[in-house]
Amino acid sequence: MKYLVEVEKGREGDGAGPSVGPAYRNVLAKDGFPSPAPGLETCWDVFRISVERNPDNRMLGRREIVDGKAGEYVWLTYKEAYDIVIELGASIRCRGVGQGGRCGIYGVNCPEWIMTMEACNAHGIYCVPLYDTLGAGAIEFIICHAEIEIVFVEEKKIMEVLKTFPNTVKYLRTLVSFGKVTTEQKEEVEKFGLTIYSWNDFLLLGNNEQFDLPVNKKSDICTIMYTSGTTGDPKGVMVSNDSIVTFIAGANCLLGNAKAELHDNDVYLSYLPLAHMFDRVIEELFILHGASIGFWSGDIKLLVEDLGALKPTIFCAVPRVLDRIYSGLQNKISSGGFLKKILFNFAYKSKLSNMSKGQKHEEAAPIFDKIVFSKVKQGLGGNVRIILSGAAPLATHVETFLRVVSCAHVIQGYGLTETCAGTFVSVPNEFSMLGTVGPPVPNVDVRLESVPEMGYDALSTTPRGEVCIRGSTLFSGYYKREDLTKEVMIDGWFHTGDIGEWQPDGSLKIIDRKKNIFKLSQGEYVAVENLESIYGLVPTIDSIWIYGNSFESFLVAVVNPNQQALERWAEEKGVTGDFAALCENSKAKEYILEEITKVAKSKKLKGFEIIRALHLEPIPFDMDRGLLTPTYKKKRPQMLKYYQSVINSLYESAK
Repeated sequence: MKYLVEVEKGREGDGAGPSVGPAYRNVLAKDGFPSPAPGLETCWDVFRISVERNPDNRMLGRREIVDGKAGEYVWLTYKEAYDIVIELGASIRCRGVGQGGRCGIYGVNCPEWIMTMEACNAHGIYCVPLYDTLGAGAIEFIICHAEIEIVFVEEKKIMEVLKTFPNTVKYLRTLVSFGKVTTEQKEEVEKFGLTIYSWNDFLLLGNNEQFDLPVNKKSDICTIMYTSGTTGDPKGVMVSNDSIVTFIAGANCLLGNAKAELHDNDVYLSYLPLAHMFDRVIEELFILHGASIGFWSGDIKLLVEDLGALKPTIFCAVPRVLDRIYSGLQNKISSGGFLKKILFNFAYKSKLSNMSKGQKHEEAAPIFDKIVFSKVKQGLGGNVRIILSGAAPLATHVETFLRVVSCAHVIQGYGLTETCAGTFVSVPNEFSMLGTVGPPVPNVDVRLESVPEMGYDALSTTPRGEVCIRGSTLFSGYYKREDLTKEVMIDGWFHTGDIGEWQPDGSLKIIDRKKNIFKLSQGEYVAVENLESIYGLVPTIDSIWIYGNSFESFLVAVVNPNQQALERWAEEKGVTGDFAALCENSKAKEYILEEITKVAKSKKLKGFEIIRALHLEPIPFDMDRGLLTPTYKKKRPQMLKYYQSVINSLYESAK
């Protein structure tokens, strides 16, 4: 395993627990983990040091609205942002919130979000993001559970906070709008004995006050990040300064080794929620380097326009966004002229072949990059050099395509809120790592633990098992839930619940989820996420949810078909109707079932793993109906509840 070094031997299972594989770490850390820079102990140090080094660099940008339309980006420098942060901190202290207090932030990413976060960092206040994608129920739960005293809120979301009254007024004292406040909102808030401020008015509050910054320690909690569990209430993940600063040291080590270091002229588009650890740590990394963070307009349909205006150098995405880019490019190719299509396919095959032989993406086909693929690069703004995918697995065909056409490093990462996001990341220009999340970052130890009931053995020749992580990036526990912390933290190892498989080079492939396993009536176990990733290879479908239970002997599925693929098939077969009508068409169902059965057979799936009946759902699985978490993981109990009647009729019709 060229990317790993063994630090502990594996051991056989005994009465106390299952067998575990050897513990490994990244070969870059064979002589010890990289240390943070001197003086860098807290998240406040990250910002403070950067302001000292880069006072006049552009820090936070947003598009100016001219005649109702988004125009060019306008910027705050590091020094200008710092001055506002100091004012903001004084105003927060004036409202009685100090070190160890809790401050909520609710809204889409914007400069005010980051400045509020930095004010919390300065004064040792726990920053508690409130999910933009969760309804009032979760907002109310988090405010009460974390005992939040002050909430900063996007103008559009003020009403969502007011809906949590009167239950949250036991804790809440102050609301601050990122923009303006209406008279009605003021009256409503005051009715409950609270105070609400506009952004500008709040900044004036601490004008004549002087507050010394407290001494913050490495071990202090800087944020409580609530994760939307696939079942039950959100869990408050306590993340310390040490976790984030350790992550940054490891990320810098990796980037330096790949000759892809961050510089102060790098530019980042902030659109993935800051309420998730993935975006939070990436932005901390950019801040340390004095780089620029431009915020999106807040509308996913305008994302391409934002990219064109900002011209970022690093583009982070979740698979859902990259799938959209892939589908959009495929449609452009298929609707292009005959000659264009031939040229594109020739260029694609030629570059893919060279990259497969080990050539770097920038050397594999420079002429085709100029005349064919440069248009794709321009679509992302023209300057993107790294595309990083995280939060969920990226389909291999999408990753392959983007590696060839984007003229950038396309890498995939893996991590959880509990591990401070990035825990594994693939290596640029290593084509063999396609479909994997790469080796671990150089600040953690990793081992696999066998899961006998699922047939996963960490000591076999192809080691498979639950991914367990140890290191300083780990969380400090679930807030007020020591019981849940003890379930996942055992002898210093965090148990992720994900099943991984070591590859010969030391990269890891996530193949399954420990809890998503059920037994069919004949006693066979089904690892459903593994099956969904296999069936997800079918180009005619966008998403699939597979269901089975111990009263039935076979599997059924609800499928989001790919609209263009289904409409193309309908045209060829002379089948009429809009997309919704096609999804009801029995011939269309037969066609999709045939396509997924072909993949099942080519992948040599067992008989009981083959889907026997399916329902075509024209509306993509979404958060609005409570079917997905904000990181696009399926909420299986909710999906069953929503599609129960569909599942019943599938079983009846297939028997």
